[in-house]
Amino acid sequence: MKKYFAFFRLRFVMGLQYRAAAFAGLITQFVWGAMSIFTYRAFYESNPAAFPMAFGATATYIWLQQAFLALFAAWMVEYEIFDSIVGGSIAYELCRPIGIYNMWFVRSAANRLSRAVLRCLPILIVAAFLPKPYGLDAPADLWHFVLFAVTMILGFTVTVAFCMLVYGVSFFTVSPQGVRIVFTCSVELLAGQIIPLPFFPSGVQKVLELLPFAAMENVPLRIYSGSMDSEEMIKAIVLQLVWLAAIVLAGRLLCGRGEKKAVIQGG
Repeated sequence: MKKYFAFFRLRFVMGLQYRAAAFAGLITQFVWGAMSIFTYRAFYESNPAAFPMAFGATATYIWLQQAFLALFAAWMVEYEIFDSIVGGSIAYELCRPIGIYNMWFVRSAANRLSRAVLRCLPILIVAAFLPKPYGLDAPADLWHFVLFAVTMILGFTVTVAFCMLVYGVSFFTVSPQGVRIVFTCSVELLAGQIIPLPFFPSGVQKVLELLPFAAMENVPLRIYSGSMDSEEMIKAIVLQLVWLAAIVLAGRLLCGRGEKKAVIQGG
């Protein structure tokens, strides 16, 4: 475990160095969050009863989404991993006495966490002081906050594990670009990153909530904003655990098979 912790620490510290990029990202996320909230406000004013979430809960969902964007954004993949598979530099990693899957997993997790640490607190603090219903509301009670924290961890690990699945599939493709684009588009739509899942038609929503994408940011953000009852929260957490185990297992199998079949410089 020490060697993987070393990989995690090095990547995490390296990610903390990009403060200027984090500041630019903060400005972008504030503007994007405000634009999204005002857009939803226009729809709410036309017919408030037609929406499944109160406007304050929707605004809270959007601010949390922006604060923790780095944890769940589908497009924040490790391009170095794709390059190592395509270019052949993965040969150096195969020579090390480590598991490729474990090393890539901790690297990806550290990279996302370092970006989130630099951005989340300023967004949360500013959003908390905005006037209602445009700002960030407090959770309903302590129990909701605890479940939010637990499901955040689970959702984050599901996201990283799904990225690992994409890296594993890249072993068997000529170019990883197609896989990456399909993955990014699928997650952004089906995980509630473009439109929260409660805004989909009820029949479609029931199907989407069973998919692994809903186990990412959808669950913690909806628990915090109070748009889930007790039964829905229990079901969502169970699905998070099931999908996490299934995706990790599938990713390990793909990476293991890819390592055995990798062809580097014709050898």
